[in-house]
Amino acid sequence: MRRMGTMVIAGVAVMGAVMAVAWAQSAAEGRQLFFSQGCYGCHRIGVAGTPIAHDLSHIGAKYTESELARWLRDPASQKPTAHMPRLALQEDEIRALAAYLATLR
Repeated sequence: MRRMGTMVIAGVAVMGAVMAVAWAQSAAEGRQLFFSQGCYGCHRIGVAGTPIAHDLSHIGAKYTESELARWLRDPASQKPTAHMPRLALQEDEIRALAAYLATLR
């Protein structure tokens, strides 16, 4: 019985590590999307980008990944007065970009 418990704990640890790697890969893809989709044309992250819209350098400290994903899906539904257009992103791209933005603290 004790051995089974150890195996379950080890399995959970391995799954956690696999999920962490997948999340990190998604965030890396999101960073690439930030630049390939031209988000830097309006937003700044650190010294990269243009200060037309909000600086996103610490956006992950203010909003959760799911809140950021909702914003990316439909900015006007989150803030009707927002000047941000609705982006032509696939759902996996939205999740990756939200994962990246959530890392910015």
